[in-house]
Amino acid sequence: MKALVFHGPGRTAWEDVPDPALKDASDAVVRVDAVTLCGTDLHIVKGDVPEVAPGTVLGHEAVGEVVETGSEVRGVRPGDRVLVSCISPCGRCPSCRGTRYGQCRGGGGWVLGRLVDGTQAEFVRVPFADMSLHPLPSALDSQDAVLLADIYPTAYEVGVLNGRVSPGDTVVVVGAGPVGLAAVTAAGLYSPARVIAVDLDDARLAAARALGADAVARADEQPERLVDDLTAGTGADVAIEAVGIPATFELCTRTVRPGGHVANIGVHGKPAALHLEDLWIKDVTITTGLVDTSSIPRLLAMMSAGRLPAGDLVTHRFPLAAMEEAYEVFSRAAETGALKVVLGQDRHDAVLPA
Repeated sequence: MKALVFHGPGRTAWEDVPDPALKDASDAVVRVDAVTLCGTDLHIVKGDVPEVAPGTVLGHEAVGEVVETGSEVRGVRPGDRVLVSCISPCGRCPSCRGTRYGQCRGGGGWVLGRLVDGTQAEFVRVPFADMSLHPLPSALDSQDAVLLADIYPTAYEVGVLNGRVSPGDTVVVVGAGPVGLAAVTAAGLYSPARVIAVDLDDARLAAARALGADAVARADEQPERLVDDLTAGTGADVAIEAVGIPATFELCTRTVRPGGHVANIGVHGKPAALHLEDLWIKDVTITTGLVDTSSIPRLLAMMSAGRLPAGDLVTHRFPLAAMEEAYEVFSRAAETGALKVVLGQDRHDAVLPA
């Protein structure tokens, strides 16, 4: 089969690799029909995630059709159309029993495209299939549903739920990339008084407006003033950080009100200053987290009911074989206007040999 293979920092190739095979009785093999690219994939390609070994197939999000299952798999069977979660929980360890799937200690967690071959391929082996695969309603388009594999659960769980967004709140979302825009949409489900989006890119701020933001502010034009004006100087009830750099985290701690919540989503590669000289007296709660994807069934129900405008986040679509071109477009998002890039292949009758 064809797959995108990581060969070390700055080097990937869409090339022939062996077809995946079942290794454990809890595995399934899925034919990939839709896959998307993630900012984390770009970090891997840059060499920022050293545990990814050269020779690994990248990717951790997909929709496809089950073609083979191990003897212990009960929840899906060959022919089922499924969503492949970015997290593969064992379901048995203490973390999984507490629905902390991202912290799985039984050999799962975030493994696809990191510790085992991932989804940016024609076929993928999915470990812990009963926990990792979610049957899809026939009405959902594959290239929309694939956004439920990572960015929507991340925005919903790590941003909105950790941030304790409630009716009547003022919510500031710092960063209007794909996850930040998903957070704007997810926050709107809880009837906040207002959602304010902050970014440096005018096109992304326009996208935030289209997805439900009540106000927008450029990050280089003192967005704290807008928050103060809209809250009579009180500050935001919830500040969601969706970039992953020190400046945006520190902006969130400046805009949040006393007693408020800062929910960090962004993947940080450098230290950020925690100004306890200002924060110690403000009763501020700061949360971090890796997505658990426990919300996928709920999000599937909301998407089926038309409550999540997933397709509005997709700016570019490619055939699966155009993987290298898709990475080029996605990596130059400031020039190309890319938000979410989705790749898909035509369905066919061929399945893996037994």
